[in-house]
Amino acid sequence: MDYARLGFRCGLEIHQQLEGKKLFCSCPTLNSDKEANIRFERRLRAVAGETGNVDVAAKHEMEKGKNVFYIANTEDVCLVEMDEDPPHEMNKDALYTALQVSLLLHCRIVENIQVMRKTVVDGSNVSGFQRTALVGMDGYLESSLGRVTIPTICLEEEAAQKIEETTSSVTYRLDRLGIPLIEIATGSALKNPEHVKEVAGALGMVLRSVQGIKRGIGTIRQDVNVSIKGGARTEVKGFQELRSITKVIDFEVQRQVDLLNAGKKPVEEVRKAEPDFTTSFLRPMPGSARMYPETDVAPIKISPSWLKAIQLPVLMSERLGSCEKQYGVNKEKLNALMKPMDDGNTAFSVFEAVVKECRGLKPAYICEALLAFPTELLEKFPDGDTSKVVGKHWISLFKAIDDGLIAKESLVDALGDIALGKEFSLDKFRLEKVDLEKEVRSLIKEKPGLSFGAYMGMLMGKFKGKVDGKKAAEMLHKILDKPVH
Repeated sequence: MDYARLGFRCGLEIHQQLEGKKLFCSCPTLNSDKEANIRFERRLRAVAGETGNVDVAAKHEMEKGKNVFYIANTEDVCLVEMDEDPPHEMNKDALYTALQVSLLLHCRIVENIQVMRKTVVDGSNVSGFQRTALVGMDGYLESSLGRVTIPTICLEEEAAQKIEETTSSVTYRLDRLGIPLIEIATGSALKNPEHVKEVAGALGMVLRSVQGIKRGIGTIRQDVNVSIKGGARTEVKGFQELRSITKVIDFEVQRQVDLLNAGKKPVEEVRKAEPDFTTSFLRPMPGSARMYPETDVAPIKISPSWLKAIQLPVLMSERLGSCEKQYGVNKEKLNALMKPMDDGNTAFSVFEAVVKECRGLKPAYICEALLAFPTELLEKFPDGDTSKVVGKHWISLFKAIDDGLIAKESLVDALGDIALGKEFSLDKFRLEKVDLEKEVRSLIKEKPGLSFGAYMGMLMGKFKGKVDGKKAAEMLHKILDKPVH
């Protein structure tokens, strides 16, 4: 599509969870798997905000008339999450991290941080509102298509996790409620879907450069606001993988084009990204009527001395020069590792973790394996889903190779099992105790006069990666009386 001709406009929102304690209490920031021992029920209703009006999106949710059930474990939540106790003082560690991110993105820090209540009555917040605070304004990020503005950066509390929904009720689990969340909003001048994806990746790189940022699937998500000339601003929510951004935007633009071609006027609304990259209606677009001040949390004054004391980390993208010398891997390859994985990590962060933990593996080998993986996997396992392979899988398998438990040649096969959704077992790929000298001499006697490569292929084919390729090559060279290269 010709996005410029269509009058394409798009803004991006990044939501990133933080480590440590929750934003307004001392409960841990985790997604608990403990059995729930608390259950209670609420009915939520919309109230007028600071403007004196009831927000249209809140009214829409209230009119559904659903009972809201909450479950939790007492070890993971307290009375704050249950809205039976006022919020405690704002988590200063979370605020410090938000200030770091704001400064890295060239924002102007607000002098007084005022916590606001944002009306949310779909049940995802027990109180009926989400607490949010503006931290930074008027920032920017450089991209390949020019400077991208960042009007606001907020620090807010994460919503509860939806467990089940029926026509009459909805059930949420509370361990996620209250986790500190940084929200970064860009301007609406992103040029096309690939530009949106680039900016999302760049913002992810900035976030991963800062300590205290959560890692893994579900800890970062993106929303996009999309419109075209003659259409209407649509907020699309619900996708976490960067690879889906371009497809979701394409489908939404095409939806608005089709409506206009049919003589229908698109309306402003919030839509959900579906697994097939189409979107479905969620609720009307919320407005300013849903905001009003939080009276239970005192404003926080950000003094110049506090700002001056904030230490900014070196961005991952700026570390490549020193890493090139440190690891003996060229800068271009290290830069290629900066692309985000589907669990929120970059291949570069996995690379550094493996280099640190696996002293017996050369950084060049680790880098090449990470870069070649998507192509090699899809060639060998065309039905594999690379998004299922995340950082923890790489680290555990590289560690197994370093410990001599599996061969390098088994890496793609092992990752293939994960990509295909099979139950992974290290034993399946564990090295066998083989008398290599006996096997090599037997093979040469049976098939004399073949090349080194032919013999190696036969050996590795016979043992299917369950012998060490390097040791097999050394033994073959020794018996063939050829120098080892």
